[in-house]
Amino acid sequence: MIIKREIYPKIKQVINSPEAIIITGMRRVGKTTLLQYILQNIESDNKIYLDLENPINQRYFEEKNYEKILDSFKVLGLNTKKQAFIFLDEIQFVKNVPSVVKYLMDHYKIKFFLSGSASFYLKNLFTESLAGRKYIFELFPFSFYEFLQIKNKKINLKELKAGINEMIYEQINKYYNEYMLYGGFPGVAQKETAKEKKMALADIFTSYFQLEVRQLGDFRKIKIIRDLMLLLLERTGSRLDIQKLAKELGVARKTVYDYIAFLEDTYFIKLIRPFSRNRDSEIRSMPKFYVCDSGIINRFTTISQGSLFENTIFLALRTKGEVNYFQKKSGVEIDFILNKKCAYEVKIKPDKRALNRLRLLAGELKLKDYKIVSKEYVKLDKIIYGFMI
Repeated sequence: MIIKREIYPKIKQVINSPEAIIITGMRRVGKTTLLQYILQNIESDNKIYLDLENPINQRYFEEKNYEKILDSFKVLGLNTKKQAFIFLDEIQFVKNVPSVVKYLMDHYKIKFFLSGSASFYLKNLFTESLAGRKYIFELFPFSFYEFLQIKNKKINLKELKAGINEMIYEQINKYYNEYMLYGGFPGVAQKETAKEKKMALADIFTSYFQLEVRQLGDFRKIKIIRDLMLLLLERTGSRLDIQKLAKELGVARKTVYDYIAFLEDTYFIKLIRPFSRNRDSEIRSMPKFYVCDSGIINRFTTISQGSLFENTIFLALRTKGEVNYFQKKSGVEIDFILNKKCAYEVKIKPDKRALNRLRLLAGELKLKDYKIVSKEYVKLDKIIYGFMI
């Protein structure tokens, strides 16, 4: 079943522009499916699609003469005398794609749609060659709204208001529990049983490790980065203590920094900075980190329900803008601050004290709004649930 991803309307706005469209994101989040959905919805027969993970298709780009590459595309049916569309999937497997794309865009009326699973590769290689001539879109695992579409459940989440009744909560929460435990990877969401979901999650993790870490990362200390990944899974939502991690792994701090940067650039983790009105202070402070998918966490480690819920809420907020956290020296904190405007405190079952504490902290920070995100059903003001974000 193919669903229209929430990011598609944003892409659709620039489909007719001359700029290249680049879709990036972790492996198995649905980039290929989205690319093919766009392909099917372009009203033109003058288009071709190539999967560059396929070694046969990689051979097209071995030609040093880019005109000969274009000749191969003509054999595939492309007409360069009119508007043409070229879709290249998994471009990180062919290093000279940026220069080929630039040349063909410079000399022909060709619109490119590209996808790749490593943002550092795409950003670094395309920075100069297509400066000002590209749009980059990040695709993540299913949101809960997209997850419900896969389940064929027509629940209008956008119409939900704070203060929903218990019956409505129970109807939605059973699906949200599944979403929190097994995550939003499309290939997992479509499985019916827990056993199938766990097998699919194991396959996704193995694929990421083999194709991103081993091949793309080319690390000499492969066991170290494996152990680092497992440590991070156990500690999602914690502050990133490089010195402590380096000591536990028995490596230099620079090695840990490099590995963390790679894991973030390939979407395995995401760092968030503490909230501060002073940008310099914010950058110097220790970040927190969260993992790409709660299902991956739940599959490979055992953490508290609170930590798993918090990670799930972060994944929902990250698609809505800049996410920070706030913590006083006394330890009092706010889990998330979105776009420097709204505070979110995540609780399994909040009480009035938690609400009052958040109200005071939000006031001190001059934030315009604040909300408590609850896992369980409670009757309090300013309460929302994870499926309402």
